[in-house]
Amino acid sequence: MKRIEDYITTIPDFPEPGIMFRDITSVLKDPEGLRLAVDEMCDVLKDVDFDVIVGLEARGFLFGMPMAYKLNKPFVPIRKKGKLPRATVEKSYALEYGHATIEVHKEDLLPGQKVVIVDDLIATGGTVHAAAELVEELGCEVAKMVFLLELKGLNGREVLKNYDVAAIVSYEGK
Repeated sequence: MKRIEDYITTIPDFPEPGIMFRDITSVLKDPEGLRLAVDEMCDVLKDVDFDVIVGLEARGFLFGMPMAYKLNKPFVPIRKKGKLPRATVEKSYALEYGHATIEVHKEDLLPGQKVVIVDDLIATGGTVHAAAELVEELGCEVAKMVFLLELKGLNGREVLKNYDVAAIVSYEGK
C-alpha cells in the first residue's frame, strides 16, 4: 500500500542550491494520491468537534474543499486582500521581505464557531498564524490546524505552539 510520501516529488536545488523542494502537484495529479491525502487529512479530524473548514489561498483550497465535502462541513476561503467582493475583515502580517494581507468575508464566520484551518504546508507558520488571529478576531475558536506537509527545519510549529497542529508528512529540512 502506498503512502503519501510515495506521491510527493522531491526536486533538489530548487528554487536555489541546498533546498529540497517538496512538490505536491504529483499528489494532485494522481487520483489515488489525492484520495489518500484527503482521507488522511480527514482522519486527523475524526475526534475533533468543529463547525467549519477554512482554507488558505490557494493551496489550502485544494485540500480544504474536498475535506469539507467529505465531512459535510461548510468551507470558507481566506484570500489575499482585494479578492473578495463583500465586506471583509483583514489581517496583515510580516513576510521575509515585506508584508501581506489576508481577508475573509465578515459574515462567513460566526462568533462561537469552531474552525479547522487547512493548508498544504507548514513552513515558517506566519500565514497560518495570521489566519488564526483573523478567525479569533471574529469570535471563533481554532479547533485544529491540518497540513499535508511540514518542513520541520523552518520551525513553524513553534510559531503555532498555542494551537493543535497536525501534519500528515514531516520532513526534517527546509
